[in-house]
Amino acid sequence: MERITEKLLLEKGSPKAKKLEQIKTLNLSRMGLKHQDLPVRLLSRLQSLERWDLSGNKLQKLPKNLELPALRYLDLSDNQMEDVTTLESLGKLEELKMEDNLYITVSDNYKLMVLLPNLRIYNGKDISTTANHVRYVYTENLRTRMIALWEKSFCLPDPITAQKISTLETNFVNTARQQVKFGPSSVNDFTKWKVEILAKEYLRSLTEPNKRLESNESTDAKENSEASPCKRKCSTSETDINIRLTPHKKLRSELPASPVKDSPRKYSLRLKPQSQTQTVTIRSSLRKTGQTQSTPTRGQTRAGTARRASNVWQTSNGNAQIKQKDDVGKEGFRVTEVRRDANILSTIKSCSKTEPVCLKPTHVLQCHSKQDSSEDFSTQLWACAFQPPPGFTGSGGGSRLVATCGGDTVCIIDCETGMVMKKYKVPGEEFYSLAWSTVLMSMGGRASAQHCSILAAGGKRGLVKLIHPRNNIAYGEFRASRKPLSVLRFNHHQGNFLFTGSYDKKIVMWDVGGVDSQYTFKVVQLLVLEISNTPIHICLPPTSPSSHLLAACEEGLHCFNPQPGTDNATKRSKDMEITFPIYKKEDDSHNYHTIDGLSFLTDDIVASKNLMHGCIYLWSWSRTKAQRPNKKSRTVCAVVLAELQWANTEIPYLALNTCPGQAYIVCGDDKGRLWTYHVTTLQENSLQTGKPMSPTEVLEWPNPVRKGLSQVEGPSINSVAMDPELRYLVALSDKNMVIVWKRVESS
Repeated sequence: MERITEKLLLEKGSPKAKKLEQIKTLNLSRMGLKHQDLPVRLLSRLQSLERWDLSGNKLQKLPKNLELPALRYLDLSDNQMEDVTTLESLGKLEELKMEDNLYITVSDNYKLMVLLPNLRIYNGKDISTTANHVRYVYTENLRTRMIALWEKSFCLPDPITAQKISTLETNFVNTARQQVKFGPSSVNDFTKWKVEILAKEYLRSLTEPNKRLESNESTDAKENSEASPCKRKCSTSETDINIRLTPHKKLRSELPASPVKDSPRKYSLRLKPQSQTQTVTIRSSLRKTGQTQSTPTRGQTRAGTARRASNVWQTSNGNAQIKQKDDVGKEGFRVTEVRRDANILSTIKSCSKTEPVCLKPTHVLQCHSKQDSSEDFSTQLWACAFQPPPGFTGSGGGSRLVATCGGDTVCIIDCETGMVMKKYKVPGEEFYSLAWSTVLMSMGGRASAQHCSILAAGGKRGLVKLIHPRNNIAYGEFRASRKPLSVLRFNHHQGNFLFTGSYDKKIVMWDVGGVDSQYTFKVVQLLVLEISNTPIHICLPPTSPSSHLLAACEEGLHCFNPQPGTDNATKRSKDMEITFPIYKKEDDSHNYHTIDGLSFLTDDIVASKNLMHGCIYLWSWSRTKAQRPNKKSRTVCAVVLAELQWANTEIPYLALNTCPGQAYIVCGDDKGRLWTYHVTTLQENSLQTGKPMSPTEVLEWPNPVRKGLSQVEGPSINSVAMDPELRYLVALSDKNMVIVWKRVESS
């Protein structure tokens, strides 16, 4: 056996480097290694190691306290492993191979699922669903039985002394190991092991007040409040008699249909310079007449690239990017009761060192039309999001593919070319929300799992559609609610956890698992968060997406603990409600409780918008949640850092979005304009005077004009999205138009 040295590790590692800290892949297979042959201090220098092959050795366990923070893949197949608890320090593992280890039992497999919270692929198979069942459902059953045993047969000594507690712990743990039973006999060893851990934790929580388990207070009493503005007005649906409500955002007079028919000719996707105007090409996704298209199901694939159409539009103004002058500042009104301190300016300026960007409109598309009609200006578009790059965990990287939804269609658009790359239609559906995630796709055999992007979409029917765009297949569908879905959101740290918000006033957490080569699909409901009104947005803090969830609703902003297994209930009420200074100005004609915009700008700074306020709040998440909630109302007041001036409108649900990497906030209004804010350019005197800060730039509606027809007036911008590098900005309107803005070098 060859001794493990720094020189050997550099030879066996890749890429070839001069420092251990630069190695990402290491092959130490078939070297006859035992656990004592692995030097912890030397191996701990492999801080960038992502893949480690230790197959074909004589390892019975791994050395304790071996920490490799970047390790995602470990091959321990064909060893003599017995003690799997020594893998606990490798908490970031996503894929593990333990085949051909004679002494590994079913109980050991269960232990690994608990010890490695990110483990998804085990011996080449996706175990996400089973693992989460063990981590949460199974563990909660054991905890419930353990607590029942304590309450029946044990109590704390009086007085409490170290000796008495030690004796009590020994007796309680031994009794619990013997009497708490759950599951098949094949996992008895796991059950006793887990019960011992739970019993010690529970006893410690009773004897150490600072670590006492917090029980969530029930807030089941629901307030009978007056009706707030509904997101979408409802009318009877003719396509599905089981769904009586067809929500619409707001009533708007229908535009007259154009008598001009489409031409099959193709046009290029770019702004064409002319003497007085610029030409913006609008595309519809046109298919052959009479051809019925629907979302492909498992086993089906088809080309979904939209064809180019002849809907050519022009901008009436020569420069589509127009900065607002001094009159912009007149729209806002002053709000003085805002919390600030002397360090706020430096806090905001620390967001980024980037410069303001210059954006130009390049494409306007009609790709969600009913029956692919170019005369459709009534279909409202609701949500858009850029595809995350492989291995995305919440920051960095970029993409030029954006997903959009509205009507019965989900589209994936290439922002550079303006082409609709994929299109999924579900007749009778009306999509309201979508969300991207990155999950592991197991390939079977000895092939390692790969990251892949999936897309979830849902709406009127209460069904979630799971799509793998790269292979052009909708591989899964499940019912999330009997009522329409208002919002979808994935946990960016655990890509298989999906939150769905619906019109039945619930947010449900689901485990949708991963993907395998056969597209085997299984979904498990993990948790139900009960709220008093319809959720509009779901936001997860970038640094703690598994422990906090912010729900922007029609009657306020609520905070929940979304972590399964933190109490004995599968249903949970809010931990607290976050209030805003504008609430003090409410009267009979002004209700500011509807939060129709919410997004994190940094790990701490949140941007949110109250309906009819005319401003956007910037507030501190850490300082807000650090406050002690009112015991009766469970409310805390947001620690506001600044206000950004926005449009004065009563039109609801015009969502804002943020680009943390470029320190940008963007929100559309009811006139087709995009209000952009570069936080590093906010004026210091605005912070001192308490006046709302003016936007960095207001991008005017480009006024597209079809040849021979009148201009289309500025519509309401329902949703906006930016890629992480702000190369593209996409806006969705309530007149069936997708507008793509592209970053250009400022002159």
